Amino acid sequence: MVSATQLQRQYAEYTTSLYHEGYLNDQFTQLQKLQDESDPDFLVGLVSVFIDDSKKLLDTLTTAFQQKTVDYKQVSLHVHRFKGSSSNIGAQRLMRVCVLFINYCKEKNLDGCLWCLQQANHEYILVRSKFKALFKLEKQILKAGGSIPMME
Repeated sequence: MVSATQLQRQYAEYTTSLYHEGYLNDQFTQLQKLQDESDPDFLVGLVSVFIDDSKKLLDTLTTAFQQKTVDYKQVSLHVHRFKGSSSNIGAQRLMRVCVLFINYCKEKNLDGCLWCLQQANHEYILVRSKFKALFKLEKQILKAGGSIPMME
């Protein structure tokens, strides 16, 4: 049986790696600090909404590029929303792809936009799996009687 202390160490190392690899930034840390005993699932709920909304946005963007004529203004609005939600949750790598995506929309650069869409899908899948692993570790820590270590 893995102790709460060992799980907490794993959690700290994993979270640190997410910051070092650019998946998360300080915004995520700020959100963690908002979670308390009165709403222990605050962050999980917030991330779940982000994951669901992001999937819908990616589906919408995919559909937009399957049209005969691409409405770059509409695509840009969707990508701005995606950038905002990525920024709000602290998903730094995804946000950076969105910034580039917006620039390609301004240029009406189809190849650039399609590349960004592919990258956004890729980063979304990666950050979703990182969040899942992080929350799984949190559950294991709580089940073992420990508390979630806070990042500084």
